[in-house]
Amino acid sequence: MRGGGFEEAARRVAPLYPSPSSARQKAAKLRYPLPYQGERKVWTKFRYALGLALLFAAAPATAQTAFDPSGYVRARAADDAGAAHVAAAGYAEALAAAPDDATVALRAYRQALAAGDYTLASRAGAVLVRAGGAPPDTALLALAVALRSGDAAGAGRAVEAIARGPFDFLAPSLRAWLAFDRGEDGVALLDAAPGDALARRYTRRHRALLLIAAKRTDEAMAALAADLATADRDDTRIDAALLLARVDKREPARRLLAADRPDFERLRKKLPKRTRPDAAFGASRMFLELAVEVADEEMAQLSILLTRAALLLDPRDDRARLFLAEALSQGGSHDLALSILAEVGRHSPFVRGAASGRIAVLRRADRLPEALQLAQTMAQGSEATRADAETLGDLLADQGRDDLAAAAYAAGLKDEGATDWRLHYLHGRALDRAGRWDEALPALQRAVTLGPEQAPALKYLGTAWIARGENLTAAQTLLERARSLAPDDAEIADSLAWAYYQRGDVARALPMLERAVRDDPAAARANEHLGDAYWRLGRHYEARYAWRAAALTAENDAPARLEAKLANGLKPQPN
Repeated sequence: MRGGGFEEAARRVAPLYPSPSSARQKAAKLRYPLPYQGERKVWTKFRYALGLALLFAAAPATAQTAFDPSGYVRARAADDAGAAHVAAAGYAEALAAAPDDATVALRAYRQALAAGDYTLASRAGAVLVRAGGAPPDTALLALAVALRSGDAAGAGRAVEAIARGPFDFLAPSLRAWLAFDRGEDGVALLDAAPGDALARRYTRRHRALLLIAAKRTDEAMAALAADLATADRDDTRIDAALLLARVDKREPARRLLAADRPDFERLRKKLPKRTRPDAAFGASRMFLELAVEVADEEMAQLSILLTRAALLLDPRDDRARLFLAEALSQGGSHDLALSILAEVGRHSPFVRGAASGRIAVLRRADRLPEALQLAQTMAQGSEATRADAETLGDLLADQGRDDLAAAAYAAGLKDEGATDWRLHYLHGRALDRAGRWDEALPALQRAVTLGPEQAPALKYLGTAWIARGENLTAAQTLLERARSLAPDDAEIADSLAWAYYQRGDVARALPMLERAVRDDPAAARANEHLGDAYWRLGRHYEARYAWRAAALTAENDAPARLEAKLANGLKPQPN
């Protein structure tokens, strides 16, 4: 979370969660419109260690207890296929036969969480703790189990374990909620020991919630107003409203949800009855908040743990189901993800979020006809939003149906969507790909006007102008701005270098093209451009080498063009 210390959290937590393969990274970037989380800030991106197996290095080698390996092999196969329930059952059998095997226990632990088998997850976690190689998130699960069962002493031990690990930034707020359960002043505890910058991101929000729980409503509303003035997030409003309803302050709760939106209207009608707030409420919201933060970071295992723990503490929380389904789908468990989303009832405030989630899961599972049908239903419904229009447009664009995609994006540009730079960019891109450049140009220019610091819009318009040999000076300016915003984007580097080339500055273009090819060796366009630059500089052998590299992945009319260059080189430039 930029500005909130999450860079440090990423440094501490991220190495514990392995990077997916490049193919899964691409799949994970499918746009999943998860509403109701507000302006979600995300963690700073960080480098993963390639091939790192989750804490295998930390789990000590143990003597293998003899057991039939066939069940374990079947469990591994089910694991790879995303069949979480089958895998969990297989690992449970293997763990029963080898109760001290840390490797089996770790796999059992992860798959039990995916399948929602808390008993197996707790048993496997205990094995890992005894072996000295337990992942730090086992303490989060232990806390959820203890709070669910009313074990105050166990909850205290779990929080102290959390405080000693990479999730220590949660500990101050968790201690305050446990103090509240004991009848003590949790707010005073937070004020006395709010924690470091990262912890204060949580203590600020949970201080307001604890004020509500303590029925100090005026102080709470003032604290909430200050928080919402900085970042008006839906999650903050929803959690505060739910807690206000639980302490019988329904009118302030309704005011927090006063926006004229279908989801908020449903929430106002489904505010909970009066019940005593407790640490289970606070911890469940904290787990979900962290799950929201890591949702874009390809840490599916952590997301699964956090959302399962949140649901253990509050089985009615459909927001957690949305993020659990997303994480499961990222891990390949598409059917299980769909079954989780099916638990969101048609009267739930988050029913549209669940429908968006189903589209994303179906899309990731290559069930495109079903995804498209559902997307069309949502985009044409009475509660359709610009996000629905964008989702439909994305699906149509993926299938090369660019005219229809352009129409879908255009539908989203009504009302509030008219100021959305992204929709204008997508609309213009679809029109361009449909061969309607005259219509695409004003849309792309509007996107750049509305999003002057948005690299995708700058890159697309600049590249389009360069490809057509138009407005080269303006194109160069756009691409230089895009380059400053996204210095590691190989496509921007290639386009900017080509702008320099087109304007006659081949020497300036060359190092940028070489870097673009180093960053993306399979890029046909960058390799072709590099070959052209080499040729103009008289380095003909290297030019043909680059053109041959380009030919390996070239598409459409590029192979014929490259073949001609390999045979004849480039025509001499006129004096």
